[in-house]
Formats: sequence, structure tokens, C-alpha cells
Amino acid sequence: MKTITRADIAEKIYEEIGMSRKECNEILDSIMAEIGDCLASGHDVKLSSFGSFLLKHKTPRIGRNPKTGVEAEISERTVISFKPSQRLRKALNK
Repeated sequence: MKTITRADIAEKIYEEIGMSRKECNEILDSIMAEIGDCLASGHDVKLSSFGSFLLKHKTPRIGRNPKTGVEAEISERTVISFKPSQRLRKALNK
């Protein structure tokens, strides 16, 4: 199983568009920065035909260290989850 890296995506943009590799990296960087900025400001991000990055707010709770059994409070936090689109799910389940 291959992991696709940021460099792989930039290379694919280069092959498809034909711009310089530097420009393709800058395009990818700006896309990733925009997604990160939107999530950091509290907005969900939806990429049509791919999926959605959703922010979920977790309330504080009591957790337990599995090694020692000592209880500890897990603080309130926001986590990111990904929900794939129908099209992506169908492509994965072919």
C-alpha cells in the first residue's frame, strides 16, 4: 500500500497543468493553507466529490491510564473528522 505525499500531489499537478514545479508547489501550499485557515477559524470544509472535514467539539471527561489505572481528566477540545462523499465511497467499494 502506497502513501501519497504532498510531493506526489504537487508532481501530479505539474504533469496535468504543465506549470513549473515551483508554481505547482505554491498552488498546493496555498490550497492547504486555506483549508487549515478555515478549520482553525471554526468552519467545516467541504470538497465536492471528495468529502468533508468536520469540526467536532468534545466535552471534558474522565479517562483512565490503561497501564496504571489512574484516572485523569481529559480536557475539552475540538477534533477534526473526515466524512467521505458518496462518490468517493463508491470508488473505494468497487
